[in-house]
Amino acid sequence: MKYYIIAGEASGDLHGSNLMKALLKEDVNASFRFWGGDLMANVSNDLVKHYRDLAFMGFVEVVMNLRTITKNLAFCKTDIEAFNPDVIIFIDYPGFNLRIAKWAKQKDYRTHYYISPQIWAWKENRIHDIKRDVDKMYVILPFEKDFYEKKHNYPVEFVGHPLIDAIANREQVDEFSFRAEHGLSDKPIIALLPGSRKQEIKKMLSVMLSIVEYYRDYQFVIAGAPSQEYDFYKQFIKTTNVHFISNKTYDLLSVSTAALVTSGTATLETALFKVPQVVCYKGSWISYQIGKRVVNLDYISLVNLIMDREVVTELIQDTFTKKRLKNELDALLDVKNRERLFLDYFDLEKKLGGKGASEKTAQLIYDTIQ
Repeated sequence: MKYYIIAGEASGDLHGSNLMKALLKEDVNASFRFWGGDLMANVSNDLVKHYRDLAFMGFVEVVMNLRTITKNLAFCKTDIEAFNPDVIIFIDYPGFNLRIAKWAKQKDYRTHYYISPQIWAWKENRIHDIKRDVDKMYVILPFEKDFYEKKHNYPVEFVGHPLIDAIANREQVDEFSFRAEHGLSDKPIIALLPGSRKQEIKKMLSVMLSIVEYYRDYQFVIAGAPSQEYDFYKQFIKTTNVHFISNKTYDLLSVSTAALVTSGTATLETALFKVPQVVCYKGSWISYQIGKRVVNLDYISLVNLIMDREVVTELIQDTFTKKRLKNELDALLDVKNRERLFLDYFDLEKKLGGKGASEKTAQLIYDTIQ
């Protein structure tokens, strides 16, 4: 079978690569063509476009790059027709993927969606497009099944969260060797996860680094995104108590005492590693003003959304300040708070449905197109 896969972000690259591996177990003759990143390219060499050339953050940034986005849409359609796949698999990235899905359905291609767009947060009217253009939807958050089936009468498959597999199947890290390899001391580590896009790193990292001076008994380590070079990060580093490690976020989290994390998939990854965290977010003023008027959620972090209560502290926009960040990190380092958080993290993992998301999804896709 021929599979055309479209993932537009780092998390989509991770889950897309694991899905491709699972599809190869189901279908030994599988061939791929895909939009994604280095992890997917490690499975197959048929990468069309890298996600670093696709990811635009915020309303303003999207408007500024409309010409590029339009060209990518046109190229994608041409490329799909040339490949003529048995199924197109969309992975999140809704602004782009739902446009392709509409065209693909009109062209009578099979359309499967793995990792639902977050229409429960905003743009709920996209449900009409999904019901019309998506043949099969595979959801990874427990509350999404009720959202689709009970609220919108659209059947979906809950397959569990692929991060559980990604973390469980990774090679374990020897902490002593890891510290030695990256020039780290034996001080406890506070991980900084400022995001993967340049726009968000600029907004987040300076504030995160502003509190380093208060924690001489700790060392701070920036988790560099695979899509960014060190030269971009070094402009923000003003002290010797800060280290930088690229493309080793999971290894870093596995040895960290606490973390400051930009809102997104990384908040869930940090929780699954059982690392106490402060969730941070700051966007452009215009993007934030628009966002808070259209997003209908009580929380922004996946941890709190899944648990339906505040498990981790969220510092958003004007509350994301040096003073608040220091106060919340101090609280994270308190033993009693850490014990409570660990118990919440274990409950979170239970809600996510256990291992096997990639395998379940691959089997369902293969059985359907068979």
